[in-house]
Amino acid sequence: MTRVLTTWLPPMVFGVVLLGLWQVLTVAAGVPAFLLPSPSAIADAFATNLDAIVKAATATGVNALVGLLCGAILGIAAAVLAVRFRVADGLLGALAAGAAAVPIVALAPLLNSMYSTTTDTPRRLVATIVVFFPVFVSTAKGLRQVPQVQADLMTAYAATGWQVTRTVRLPAALPYLFTGLRIAAPGAVIAAIIAEYFGGLQHGLGSRITSAAANTAYPRAWAFVTAAMILGLLFLAAVLFLEQLTRRPRITLWRSK
Repeated sequence: MTRVLTTWLPPMVFGVVLLGLWQVLTVAAGVPAFLLPSPSAIADAFATNLDAIVKAATATGVNALVGLLCGAILGIAAAVLAVRFRVADGLLGALAAGAAAVPIVALAPLLNSMYSTTTDTPRRLVATIVVFFPVFVSTAKGLRQVPQVQADLMTAYAATGWQVTRTVRLPAALPYLFTGLRIAAPGAVIAAIIAEYFGGLQHGLGSRITSAAANTAYPRAWAFVTAAMILGLLFLAAVLFLEQLTRRPRITLWRSK
């Protein structure tokens, strides 16, 4: 109980105080809505447009989830190849660095012109590219962190390269993998939302934010922004939950005959 309080109580108190100061500042100082709506106005817009927010968050969440899964699978596979083969290490390392250097605002319009604007493919590709780099780098680093005694033992057992990777390298790389996923999960949501700013289907959070802002419905725009924040936190929480599952001690059941 004490651990829960020390972990969750400080950020909750800070959040409540921040919202209170935000409300007082915007109301007392008469801050215009186009500069900063009050939390109460945003909450009212959130409740009023709840159905639209859920639909938009679902569309963006599906794109981000597809990008996260594809980027994670490609990143893990590329890391395994890079660790096992020196030539692949040089090629894939340069490819990952190049993918990370391309800004989303330049990539999204290009992909929209390459693929049909009536599909979500460009947005999912953007999310995949954004996820690939942190997963690749983190997993590759973890795969190389194998104690020498374990490597010598597998050599003594005449284990194949895949057996070493599967039984020694991948389990040792799990903490590094989840470090990359913690970065990539919210990044996938951000990438999917930013990709929606450059045309295509108008059913996600990004397009709803720009539409509401263009119509001077600023509390509604901030309500969609709040939904985007919640979506990113949900993705991060899912990764943290999976990480905790992998850290649970395995219980071996001995069955006597």
